[in-house]
Amino acid sequence: MSWILAFLGFASLVILHEAGHFFAAKAVGMRVERFALFFPPLVYKIRRGETEYGIGAIPLGGYVKITGMNPAEEIPPEHAHRAYYRQPVWKRIVVIAAGPFVNIVLAFVILAGVFMSQGTVEPPPVVGKIDAGSPAASTLKQGDVVLAVDGKPLTGNYTAQLDQVQKAVGAHKGTPVSMTVRRNGTEQTVSGKTFYDKVNKRYRFGFAYDPDASSRSAGPLRASHLAVEEMWTVTSSTVSHIAQIFVPEKRKELGSVVGGYEQTRQAFSISASTALVILAFISLSLGVINLFPFLPLDGGHIFWALAEKVRGRAIPFSIMERAGFIGFALVIALFLVGFTNDLDRLANGGFRLR
Repeated sequence: MSWILAFLGFASLVILHEAGHFFAAKAVGMRVERFALFFPPLVYKIRRGETEYGIGAIPLGGYVKITGMNPAEEIPPEHAHRAYYRQPVWKRIVVIAAGPFVNIVLAFVILAGVFMSQGTVEPPPVVGKIDAGSPAASTLKQGDVVLAVDGKPLTGNYTAQLDQVQKAVGAHKGTPVSMTVRRNGTEQTVSGKTFYDKVNKRYRFGFAYDPDASSRSAGPLRASHLAVEEMWTVTSSTVSHIAQIFVPEKRKELGSVVGGYEQTRQAFSISASTALVILAFISLSLGVINLFPFLPLDGGHIFWALAEKVRGRAIPFSIMERAGFIGFALVIALFLVGFTNDLDRLANGGFRLR
């Protein structure tokens, strides 16, 4: 079931992105020839008015075909006045920016909604369920507040502290790990051996967390503020990783649609809210990356439209064509790097959302 839900989630992001372009084009009077989910060849299509709606056979995206997007195409005289490149610059920018705008707004709405419905989980983490027969069963108790691992105090937000514990436990590879916890108001240090969990494919101590014990409610204002903060963190991280693609450590952290899909699938098997947060991050990344200023991305079309405005006359199509070739090569390179990284992660234990 998680596979189907993940597929539907991804399809929804594509549909909403393209719907942004579609409705904006209709609103400013451009002629939309086709609205397609996925890429050709089309396996299903139906015409309503002047627009053909279809579903492609290659599930890697979608597109809206607007008359005159290619300045060199032949356009029937009766449609020439509605062609893309016959429109003022502001109309073109509105149409192109609408897709990423929808993705960014969608990410905000999802994150704010999750924060409002579930509140936030604040550090420090609290011990929840303990695996029977595990090393943790003889040392930890439900309700213990985890303060430090191997003598190092936990720092950062809730997620960062969970990562610190997981990395510290994983580094022991079967040797004892010590944890400082607060139990009944008193701090104490416990220790025990780690063990290899064949199901999760990593070393563990044998306990889970109780997020409810660390939760804090969030009203509309706080939820909106938290959503913006989270979006800024994801955006800056996304831009930073792509800008540092030639740094090996940063390059290894890039991902592709394959990794995003697998993480979404795993998230649905954990909880609907976890999956929604993952989809919000993917939607945000889709919006941000699409605004990068090179063709064939949306940001490339916006860049050349602004260049035309500054220049005062149309940019020769030959120049945009050459720029588009370079941009396409960059997009493919980013995809291949992310794709190979995802394959490596899948071959070496997966994404470990649990």
